[in-house]
Amino acid sequence: MKKQIFIFFTLIAFALGVSAENYPYRSDYLFVTVPDHADWLYNTGEKAKIEVQFYKYGIPRDCNITYEIGDDMLASDAKGEVTLKNGKAEINIGTRKTPGFRDLRLNALVDGKKYSHHIKVGFSVDKIKPFTKEPSDFKAFWDKQLEELKNVPLTYTKEIAKEYCTDKVDCYLVKLQINKQKQSVYGYLFYPKDAKKGSCPVVLCPPGAGIKTIKEPLRHKYYAENGCIRMEMEIHGLDPRLSQETFNDISRAFNGKGNGYLENGIDSRERYYMKRVYLALVRAIDLLTSLPEWDGRNVAVQGGSQGGALAIIAAGLDSRVTQCIANHPALSDMAAYSAGLTGGYPHLNNIEGILTPNNINTLAYYDVINFARYVKADTYLTWGFNDNTCPPTTSYAVWNTLTCPKESLITPINEHWTSDATEYGQMEWLLKHLK
Repeated sequence: MKKQIFIFFTLIAFALGVSAENYPYRSDYLFVTVPDHADWLYNTGEKAKIEVQFYKYGIPRDCNITYEIGDDMLASDAKGEVTLKNGKAEINIGTRKTPGFRDLRLNALVDGKKYSHHIKVGFSVDKIKPFTKEPSDFKAFWDKQLEELKNVPLTYTKEIAKEYCTDKVDCYLVKLQINKQKQSVYGYLFYPKDAKKGSCPVVLCPPGAGIKTIKEPLRHKYYAENGCIRMEMEIHGLDPRLSQETFNDISRAFNGKGNGYLENGIDSRERYYMKRVYLALVRAIDLLTSLPEWDGRNVAVQGGSQGGALAIIAAGLDSRVTQCIANHPALSDMAAYSAGLTGGYPHLNNIEGILTPNNINTLAYYDVINFARYVKADTYLTWGFNDNTCPPTTSYAVWNTLTCPKESLITPINEHWTSDATEYGQMEWLLKHLK
């Protein structure tokens, strides 16, 4: 049953970590933007008004604000200027005739320094539809890949990672072969201490974008502390124990603009880099469900940004997935920019000449939208409105495509982040939805 929850933050009393800090973090200034609809949502044709406030050192400041207004992630189509009185002014940003988001982009010049902020509000968001269409042989293409994967023996190594073991959790580093070419991915497996046979749900956590180590492996140790086996994985076959300097060198060499892995092989659905990544998700689930401690029922996937995309993709590819948890999924409606619409990360419109008809065809086989159509698992999706990495337009395109049992946690003020409390709440949601 669809359930939408809206979270609003008291900006000036925002808490970061264990101690109260200013919002933005330790900053002298503060923009406060308050739409005249409390949920930041409007119907198409309905005008939206935003009260703008500016504070420095907590004191309202009168100043000139210049602003631009445009559709989500697209060029501005309106400009203006307003003078704050007693630190406040109201800006009418107009409306939209079609479902989507408008973005108010603000600049203030105070004491010789420029300060910027923005706010996005939505119009008839439940009617946002994706640009991406499903190829007629989409399912046949992926069924063929999965059938071929079955012919690759499940092969992996596993060694204790003492540096991440605690009094409640055991940790192992695994190297998992994912294809006949003997390419591999790495992951940290976290077990509850003394886990019993047949007792544990399994949780696969794919990573956010980039070529990097597995970030803070113990950050979500509470899954294992609450009875789950969790796999924190990487997707490039790079040992997470490599130095940060080495990861930086590899990233600079192989993940620059125009030669990044998300563009690698984009001219062919057979050779596109992400094919091995998507199949690695299924192979990781093969590993997790082979563990004697697995409870035999629950297979969850969870991640944010690229990891959120990969969670939905895994749930669409693999019917064993029973719970899917995703934050602001990337790789969603990626080719929409080719039609002058809002598209998702990696924002390929920024690479000249890449959105050709042939490449757009490839992307359709890898876009989250088309995997969302096949998700059957209970799904929990979180996103914010002010996100310029994975914009709310594409999150709604995914949300509106899902036909599975689903719940959402919508946090309008969020840019490209989720709080620790939100992420812990996702684990609590999972525990409530175990089979």
